[in-house]
Amino acid sequence: MKDIVGDRTDDAVIELLEDITDSISSDKGFTQEDIDNAVSDTEKKWREKYIARFSGKVKEEEEEDESFAGMDYVLGAVKNGMSKRFAPAIVKSGAVYIDNSSAFRLDENVPLVVPEINGADAFENKGIIANPNCSTIITLMAVAGLAKLSPIKAMVASTYQAVSGAGQAGFSELQGQMEAIVAGKPTEHSTFPTQICLNVIPYIGDELENGYTDEEMKMQNEGRRIFHRPELKVTCTCVRVPVMRSHSISVTVKTERRIELDEARAAIAAYPGVRLIDDYQGRNYPTPLDTSDQDLVWVGRVRRDLVDEDAITLWCCGDQIRKGAAANAVQILRLLVEGKK
Repeated sequence: MKDIVGDRTDDAVIELLEDITDSISSDKGFTQEDIDNAVSDTEKKWREKYIARFSGKVKEEEEEDESFAGMDYVLGAVKNGMSKRFAPAIVKSGAVYIDNSSAFRLDENVPLVVPEINGADAFENKGIIANPNCSTIITLMAVAGLAKLSPIKAMVASTYQAVSGAGQAGFSELQGQMEAIVAGKPTEHSTFPTQICLNVIPYIGDELENGYTDEEMKMQNEGRRIFHRPELKVTCTCVRVPVMRSHSISVTVKTERRIELDEARAAIAAYPGVRLIDDYQGRNYPTPLDTSDQDLVWVGRVRRDLVDEDAITLWCCGDQIRKGAAANAVQILRLLVEGKK
C-alpha cells in the first residue's frame, strides 16, 4: 500500500483504505490469494474513481446533470477545455464559478481579480470570476503599493519561474535530473525542452507572431484588466529556473509621476499581503526558499532605475502555488462570502 499511496492522507486515500479494510477484515479464514485479489479489485475501483475525480475523464452524462445544484460557489482547477465545458452548468445552477484556468481571463464579461488590488470587481460577476496567472499576481502585488501613489504607465519584467509551475511533472523532472547527475548518469527530459537541472530555459509558453510567448504577454494583458489601465505596456521575459517552488520577478516600474525611494518603500511595506525585505547591509532580501508555502509576496532591492531616473526597479518572490493560484482563489471566495468590497 505504501507504494500506491505514499504519505498521502486525503479523502480519496482514506476511502481506499476503508474499502480495503472492509474487503479483507474479520476472521473469515481468507487465504493470502483471497486477500491479494480483494486488494487488487478494490485498488482497480479506487483508481477508476480517482481518474474520474481528478483527471477529468468523467462520463458524458455527468457533464449535463444536476451535480452543481444547491452549491453557492465552485472553485475550479482544471484545464481550459474542461473549464469551458462545465462553466455553463455551474452558472445555470446559480453558483459562482471561481476559475483558476486561463479560459476566461481575457473575457470582458468575466472579472479578473486579485482581492487586495481590485476586489470590488468580484461583485460585478455574472457567475464566473477568473483567477489571474501566477506571475501576474505576484508581480502586481509587489507594485500595487506604487500604483496607489501614481498610476503605472509601463513595466519591464523578467520572471524566474519554478519548475512546479509546470505541475508535478516539472517537479519530478528536476528531482530526477538532480539524482541522475549525483549518480553520474545521463539526464532525461520530457516536460521541458532541455535539461533544467544546473540550467535555465529562457522560454515558457507558445511563441506568438510578435516574438513573445503567450506566457510573457499575460502580464500586460491581465495587468491592464486588474489595474484598469488599458494603455499599460509591459515587456516581459519568462525564464524557467531549477527551483522547486516560488516564482521570482525582477521588474522596473514607470509611473505617471516620479516616486521617491523612501515613499516607495513605505507604500510597499504598508500594502496588504506584501512584506518588504530590503536590508542591503544585512544581505537580506527575498528568495524562493523564504517565500515557499506561505501567502505573502516578499519585495526587496528597491532602487532607482539607471536608464529612466523616474522609474523604480525592484525584486519580488511569491509562492505561485499558494498566492499565485489556490490562495488567491480562496481569498476571492472569502471576499464574496463576507460581502466586503
